[in-house]
Amino acid sequence: MAEAWQHPFLNVFRYFRVNEWKRSSKEGDVAVVMDKTLKGSVYLIRGSVSANNYLQLPRTSTQSLGLTGRYLYVLFRPLPAKRFVIHLDVTTQDSQVIRVSFSNFFKEFKSSATWLQFPFVFETRTPRRVLAGMAPPGACWTFLQLDLHDILLIYLSRCYGHLKSVKLCANLLVKNLYTSDLNFDPGITVSKAQGAKLPIIPVPREMAFPVPKGESWHDHYIHIRFPSDSPQATSELVWTNSSSPAAVILESVPQLPAHQVTLSKPLQYRMSPAIQMPRPQTSCPALSAPRVLSEASQSCQHSEGSCPADLSVCSRDSSAWVEASAVHTVVRDSQRLTHKSTGMPVALEDTGSHKHFLPDPVLRLKRIIGFGGHSTKWALWTKDGAAVVYPCHAVIVVLHISTGEQRFFLGHTDKVSALALDRNSLLLASAQVQPPSVVRLWDFPSGRCLSLFRSPMYAVCSLSFSSSGALLCGVGRDHQGRTVVVAWGTEQVSLGGEVVALSKVHADFDVQTFRVSLLDETRMASCGQGSIRLWRLRGRTLRSCPVDLGEHCGLEFSDLAFAQALDSCQVPSIPTLYVCSRNGHILEVDPQRMAVRCTHHLLPTGDPGPGITINSLSVSLTACAVGCEDGYLRLWPLDFSSVLLEAEHEGPISSVCISPNGLCVLSTTSSSHLGFLDIPSREYTVLACSHMAPVLALSTEQSRGQLATVSMDHTVRIWDLATLRQLYDFTSCDEAPCAITFHPTWPAVFCGFRRGAIRAFSLESTGVLVEHTCVPQPKGPWCHQGAIIDLLVTPDGNFLFSSCCQGSLVQYSCSNSQCHVLRVAANVVFQDAQPHPNTLAVSRDSRLLAFVGPSKCTVTVMDSASLNELLRVSIGTLDSLDSAVAICFGPTSPGHLLVSTSSNKVMVLDAVSGRTVRELSSVRPVACTSLALNKDASFLLAASDRAIEVWKYSTQSDSSSQVYIGHSEPVHAVAFTPDQQQVLSVGDAIFLWDVLATPERQVSALDCVPSGSPAGSPDTLLIASSNQSIPRASPAHDAGQLEDVTSQARGLPLQQISMPSHISTQPDPHFRPPEGTDGTFSASEEEGCCGEIHSPTELLKSPGPPVFVEKEPSGAGDKAWGAASSSWQYHGHPSTWSTREIKAQIPTRPDSYKHFTARYKAFMQAKNISCPPAGGEQLRLKTVVGYSGNGRANMVWRPDTGFFAYTCGRLVVVEDLHSGAQQHWLGHPEEISTLALSHNAQVLASASCCGSDAALCQIRLWDVPGCLCQQLISHHDSAVQALAFSPDDTFLVTLGDYRDLTLALWSMATYELVSANRLPEPMHGVAFNPWDAGELICVGPGAITFWFLQQHGADISLQVHQEPVPEEMGLAELTSLCYGAARLLYCGSSTGQVCVWDTGAGRCFLVWEADDGEIGLLVCSGSRLVSGSNTRRLRLWAVGAVPELQYKGSSARSTSVFMERELTLDGAIVSASFDSGMDMGVVGTTAGTLWYISWTEGTSTRLISGHRSKVNEVVFSPDESYCATCGEDGSVRVWSLASMELVVQFQVLNQSCLCLAWSPPSCGHPEQQQVVAGYSDGTLRVFSISRTAMELKMHPHRSALTAIAFSTDGQTILSGDKDGLVAVSRPRVGMTFRVLRDHQGAPISVIQSTYKEYVDLGVEGEDLWLAVSEDQRVSVWASNWPENHCKLLDWLSFPVPAALETSGLLPPSLATFCPWDLALLVYVGFGTHEEVAFYSLRQKQVVEKIMLPSCAMSLSLSPGAHLMAVGFSECTLSMVDCTLGTTQEFAGHDDVVHLCRFTPSGRLLFTVAHSEILVWEVLSP
Repeated sequence: MAEAWQHPFLNVFRYFRVNEWKRSSKEGDVAVVMDKTLKGSVYLIRGSVSANNYLQLPRTSTQSLGLTGRYLYVLFRPLPAKRFVIHLDVTTQDSQVIRVSFSNFFKEFKSSATWLQFPFVFETRTPRRVLAGMAPPGACWTFLQLDLHDILLIYLSRCYGHLKSVKLCANLLVKNLYTSDLNFDPGITVSKAQGAKLPIIPVPREMAFPVPKGESWHDHYIHIRFPSDSPQATSELVWTNSSSPAAVILESVPQLPAHQVTLSKPLQYRMSPAIQMPRPQTSCPALSAPRVLSEASQSCQHSEGSCPADLSVCSRDSSAWVEASAVHTVVRDSQRLTHKSTGMPVALEDTGSHKHFLPDPVLRLKRIIGFGGHSTKWALWTKDGAAVVYPCHAVIVVLHISTGEQRFFLGHTDKVSALALDRNSLLLASAQVQPPSVVRLWDFPSGRCLSLFRSPMYAVCSLSFSSSGALLCGVGRDHQGRTVVVAWGTEQVSLGGEVVALSKVHADFDVQTFRVSLLDETRMASCGQGSIRLWRLRGRTLRSCPVDLGEHCGLEFSDLAFAQALDSCQVPSIPTLYVCSRNGHILEVDPQRMAVRCTHHLLPTGDPGPGITINSLSVSLTACAVGCEDGYLRLWPLDFSSVLLEAEHEGPISSVCISPNGLCVLSTTSSSHLGFLDIPSREYTVLACSHMAPVLALSTEQSRGQLATVSMDHTVRIWDLATLRQLYDFTSCDEAPCAITFHPTWPAVFCGFRRGAIRAFSLESTGVLVEHTCVPQPKGPWCHQGAIIDLLVTPDGNFLFSSCCQGSLVQYSCSNSQCHVLRVAANVVFQDAQPHPNTLAVSRDSRLLAFVGPSKCTVTVMDSASLNELLRVSIGTLDSLDSAVAICFGPTSPGHLLVSTSSNKVMVLDAVSGRTVRELSSVRPVACTSLALNKDASFLLAASDRAIEVWKYSTQSDSSSQVYIGHSEPVHAVAFTPDQQQVLSVGDAIFLWDVLATPERQVSALDCVPSGSPAGSPDTLLIASSNQSIPRASPAHDAGQLEDVTSQARGLPLQQISMPSHISTQPDPHFRPPEGTDGTFSASEEEGCCGEIHSPTELLKSPGPPVFVEKEPSGAGDKAWGAASSSWQYHGHPSTWSTREIKAQIPTRPDSYKHFTARYKAFMQAKNISCPPAGGEQLRLKTVVGYSGNGRANMVWRPDTGFFAYTCGRLVVVEDLHSGAQQHWLGHPEEISTLALSHNAQVLASASCCGSDAALCQIRLWDVPGCLCQQLISHHDSAVQALAFSPDDTFLVTLGDYRDLTLALWSMATYELVSANRLPEPMHGVAFNPWDAGELICVGPGAITFWFLQQHGADISLQVHQEPVPEEMGLAELTSLCYGAARLLYCGSSTGQVCVWDTGAGRCFLVWEADDGEIGLLVCSGSRLVSGSNTRRLRLWAVGAVPELQYKGSSARSTSVFMERELTLDGAIVSASFDSGMDMGVVGTTAGTLWYISWTEGTSTRLISGHRSKVNEVVFSPDESYCATCGEDGSVRVWSLASMELVVQFQVLNQSCLCLAWSPPSCGHPEQQQVVAGYSDGTLRVFSISRTAMELKMHPHRSALTAIAFSTDGQTILSGDKDGLVAVSRPRVGMTFRVLRDHQGAPISVIQSTYKEYVDLGVEGEDLWLAVSEDQRVSVWASNWPENHCKLLDWLSFPVPAALETSGLLPPSLATFCPWDLALLVYVGFGTHEEVAFYSLRQKQVVEKIMLPSCAMSLSLSPGAHLMAVGFSECTLSMVDCTLGTTQEFAGHDDVVHLCRFTPSGRLLFTVAHSEILVWEVLSP
């Protein structure tokens, strides 16, 4: 996007004063002449040698024009019978300079990585070309329009940055050059465009060519746009002489991807491209509009009668979309378009029929992933600082920071160019890009559009409100490019009045920023290039006067802000004005004297350079925040004496804004990131990050709940579907991704690229697993030769299919991780298809493959395994050349294939016979480019241009549809989320829509058992699954009953239906047994418990396991479960029956953070571990670093006994808080989910999730005094949600998670299962009544459940009673609970409310708002209550008055409850324990931190902390006083080695720290210790430990750093990257002086440097160092870096097995020098044998091998004893004694042990598995 001073266009010759030749140069014959045609002076450049006669801008090659406009307009005329050349130097966003040349010298298109040559060919309609490309005699003036953005993107796949230089060489006449972001049409005048209401942009007057009156522009001149927008493209510009009007005709080039061409004339296609020469007698053709003006049409009905005529907007285009402020209707045929600008989507209704599917609307916009669009500078705080307002293309988003919820302002039809919010957050103003610019005024609290009016500006670039909102000022440009300032009166708008244009001023100076004073609404200020002006509005006159800048008059000012003042202070009418410049100056301006009071020159920390380029600033009462081009947000005091805070961002900062309370700074970047810095905590929170270009395709994954997208910005991004937070991104600078798909079972995503490559990325290692690249055809036919069109994996995961634009279809086998090619079918896919997600489709049973091809009019169906053709369907007919656009399969039964066609229809075909079943007509005038059908085939989605169309597919009699808008660019793909509850659409941004009508609910077979129904009432069925079919009710029941059942919304209570009195004995034809069974079902998992049941209907008749049956009064069977008070009884004995349900699909995780989800791990469980003999262990676990923030209630603390325990992975850590000593209880095979401590503190219960090798979860009962596991019990089959002991410790209750749905009761005396109970829906928490051991309570969706223990001898049964939540809580779910005083129960909800229950009466008597988010934890003692939520808030409440309120009934008020204190921690609250007085406690968060809380002091102190993401490296200081770790979260943490307490942390945002090194002892004094860290963006940073600051940042690599090391003297840094390059840098001078490419092509895994003590190795040098790459190559070097000497000593290449058969995680290649013999090199990798090889540098051979049990994942050798530590993927660690040859194995980790590191002395060993750090003490033998 062009900068504001270049908008709407820039006259290049005038701005750079070409006629003065100071900023430009000329060579040879360059003269100014008068042209008769243009009637003005032009430049004549001629000469026999073009290279010696030219005009050049700028003057020298070291300078840059810096023009950022997308289009370059060259107004020139070639000289007849001559040749000419135009050279453009264009800079990409990654600072690469590309030379783009156009000339009639060139005969064909040529290109390289740094230049492009386009031929300019003249042609007449004769058998031969004229003079071999020379200009013909009739050559006329040409309007050459070059789209620089598309040229780089299409031909080099690079992103355009700016225009660096222009060189115009002989022979030609040139009038001028212009740059702009606007797409001008020279063939239409301003008056014609305004009169005809055409959606095109006429050229400004100074760019226009003179046209004789009554004649056409095209009769005299030529308009060339390159590249064009035609579906056929070319790489040569051709000029054709013909009698027809001028037109650009382009042909496709096979080796290049097709790109878009836009013309102002109708296209004429033929084989040879041509630009036709005009003849005078030719009439002007009718003008065609490239796009429709998105305003109102002839039939638009304005509800705003008070809107003045000159401010209204109305178009004459009858097919236009509607834009207005209230309700507008456009009638077209039998369709009516309705649009309400209140945040609701636009729905299209059929006026010819009364049948509409409900609900209407069926979609509701919920979330948007995106920021910016036209500009990234607009982001505003609301008055209370609780929300942020920002644009996302055509939508305005209000993001609530605490909850993450979004609110939308819908109505704009093009990208929003400017925003303004008044001081009271009552009025919001917005302007859109599409000229003429339209401005909307919104009522901010309600989201209602109050006014819509057209501004007198061609484009609005800035808006500013006065503090009261009564005045709105706007700045922009008019049609001639002049600056315009307009003031509007908006005082009456909120009362229904009109917007009044008060004043309009044309300015001849630049205005970058314009602001209204907050204290005086009549005064304003502006700044721009070389000017600062003060404005004043008197009456309706707006005047300005300049500020005397003195020596600063040449500065470019970018932003300004008025000083803030307290409301009670007496301040002048205009406070001090702060203005920043792009060279680092901040000027304080005195408005009274209109002069500069003082100047501050800001410099980066420790750099006396020229200054900081400041893009934006914001001022509070005490500080000034500036956003800089170098990506730093800096906070300065108002005297600018020193920097208070610095925060580094990914890209240049576009804007900053301090919150109203002055505690937060909002920042935006040019890379589309939005976030804020919390000043007190110094924490940075990312609010939004998005693609910087249109999104092309998407894919969703169910098991991990992830979304993958690819974009034109060359990135592949992975998002979490639940939070919409970005998890990973993969960037390719050279190739553009265009297709994406997840593998259904692997943690991998496949991506197709525009050059034909296909890569699989691992979601665990974030590396490339498989790569298939494009190779020349003789090497094999299997590689694609063109852009990948589509990519998909069969649902069973067996096959991968890809198609390309050259027509080939490739089948890959996914049986192993290599994905080798199975079959290739050439020329079967339609070759001209554009890349979009629906050109391939696979049936849901994975048997059929369909695609568009071999022609665009046919669809082919093949067998997916053999690729045998089964069916070919012709879409077109003899009288209709219809073509297929997108396809998708319906359900397996009845087997439909859906095809969208170019005639705006969706055809439903029989996938077997090919016959047409039905047709759906689209109300949109364009074809549907993407289709999606949900699992139960109830709704069909289609992407139709910028809209989404929805049909109710299940209703064949009704073909009506609903249409939803919001995207400002074409929607490329639509899809349902895996849970079918939401819809995704991608285009300009990622939209997430809620589906307001859920699919029909289904019934589990095992829950269909009638039991205990009262006489005379129908059998009732409790629905416990949503994935199976619902049996039909008898005719006696009306349809409303079934509608109640099937209308379940997310989070609502489960429903209940009545069973018919007669049930058919016919088995359900759609019922399928689960995989791995023989079709029979057993109701118990214990032998001999019951017989086999062969169908669901037989199950209804057979005696079965006990079920819960609701007893209904008077036979009312349609009441919702939980809708009223009810009682149900459990029958049967738990030792005989099990009520576990057979699940057909993975259940959906509840929308509550309380539920535990185990982190995905890529390890294999060790089958046999040989434990070392007692007393002979070589290792002893000393310390565990970290706390498992992934667990829930996984920390216990008993203040009276001092017992403190928490979990880390599969370990229970018992720690003494005074001494820090730890005990480690090992025994669980999987990650521990939760803990519970008995009331007498003698027993600790811990539960782990169920692994792949175990059928049930483990629950271990630990004897606390003896520190031993005294019992192991198990019953649940997925994970345990919660544990609780009874008050007398007699019973233990265990609650299964949402997949298990069981509640189990255990006897602590016998450890036997007393009762096992099936739950109808997931429960979030359970607790025993401390006053009654026979009562326990569960909380869940919509109700509270009371369980009463009934004991009859040895038998124990549970009586259950349920109460619904009170109506004032709405649809909230109860997520937490705790008991208070006698009979009082506190429950927290998902909406932040706390309700209080009288358990004796079974009623809720008090509700209050306690938080903004979900309350996941409650702790109560005495008169105090602590609440913790997912908003990171911990709050202390005074509830002493609550016991008295329970007797007031409905008159109880929450005003008696008040909050005493509040603390904000670093993550959602998941565990907490407090003392009896609630004065102090320990709290755990999801960030992996345990905090000590003191309510008395109001403080939080960090007790335990660790990395939450993967740890990549551990290094040690030479004196072993400190160690440092780095992680995927971009942090470098320094720890005290003695106590393992965190000393300092260095954080880099949005980057991963992949490698780390500590400076050696020889580099200087101990106080000068440094660590160097390598990051994923190719940078390295040097941090000082003593100064706790970053000292140096370098960028020696283009790809991620994977290994780094210091030289032995500490003066040189060796770094390796994932491309295999090794860079040698000197930190003292900040330069990289050598790059070694010996390992290029494979990532560097290890770099190690040591002092060379041996002279017999035959080389000179002081350093001996090695580098290892992942292709199992090792290089050994000897170097003397001060003398710049480096020589290769040895090169080792270890063989790779021919067949790579691994478990999915390929082991790394590792090597190290042997510390007890530096002439030995120790290597381990992936070979034919699992072994460690000792290689002698003297003998040049392997001298020893040590066999390993499996492939090593990590390696470390002790500098002390001859010991070697090896980590394995089976989560085990081996200690090998290299002297004795013995091995000991140790367990303790929960994942792959990917890191082992001995300390320099060898006394300690650090091992790392993901984020777990275990510290082992090495014991002497």
